[in-house]
Amino acid sequence: MTNKLRIAVIGVGYLGRFHALIYSRMPDVELIGVVDPDADRAHAVAAEAGCAAFTSAAELHERVDAVSIVAPTTVHLEVAAPFLRRGVHTMLEKPIAATRAEGEEIVRLAEQSGATLQIGHLERFNAGIMALAQRISEPRYVEAQRMGGFTERAIDVDVVSDLMIHDIDIILSLMGSPIRQVEAIGTPVLTEHVDIASARLKFANGAVANVVASRVSDKKTRRIRVFQPTGYLSLDFVEQTIDIAYPEVQPGAERLRIHRERIAVEPVKPLDLELAAFVECVRASQDPLVDGRVGLEALKVALEIQSSMHTDR
Repeated sequence: MTNKLRIAVIGVGYLGRFHALIYSRMPDVELIGVVDPDADRAHAVAAEAGCAAFTSAAELHERVDAVSIVAPTTVHLEVAAPFLRRGVHTMLEKPIAATRAEGEEIVRLAEQSGATLQIGHLERFNAGIMALAQRISEPRYVEAQRMGGFTERAIDVDVVSDLMIHDIDIILSLMGSPIRQVEAIGTPVLTEHVDIASARLKFANGAVANVVASRVSDKKTRRIRVFQPTGYLSLDFVEQTIDIAYPEVQPGAERLRIHRERIAVEPVKPLDLELAAFVECVRASQDPLVDGRVGLEALKVALEIQSSMHTDR
């Protein structure tokens, strides 16, 4: 592909606006337009990004090579299907869909038409996660915490779909083993959906992960700890530091010595990396790091957690 990739952004709320601005700066991309049912919002973002504004995605079905869909999860299939049927490459924000059936249909449509489908699990492009993954060989126990204060964003879904799914995807990528058992508990606090949740995931290889997510906490915490036979690693997403501890073998020594090290990760802009990776996958006909089936697996686990919480309640 030598010509500029024609892209549109569907849904330009808080996050969709950033999609549009990032694409507008890419030299090998032509941002055809932005779509939002709020006409004022669409025109405001279009003016910033230097493109056309639309209120209906149908106006762009035949005019683009690729789209970023940053619409509510409940309408992902409705919005994505017409593009995928036409073979339009699709960057779809996480989670892939609201239900397993809808997620499976999105994957089927992409595979049938040959369209590239990338799911927006942004943390995979976090510099800290990329550095952590390089240092993990045999995780046996993982502990993840993703906690923050209440905002009006994404209150149409529960905290599992909103926040915990990030760590579900990360843990699945690190473990490399299927889940055998899920136990979870959660409760609404400020909304009609579950606002704080804790899940315990048991894997076929014997490994275990504990995951906590909250959107009603005073202190912002983003941390993942990994324990393996060769030592311990802890990533602080906020500070972008990795703490490492492992035993040092010293022949003849009476006491075990623990080597401790802190690595400062060079910060990057994960959304810039994620969208650049999507464009590169389309242009080079490569499989995305987080393709439709990877996104579908994360959704399945999230749904199991939600089911376990409701059963417990």
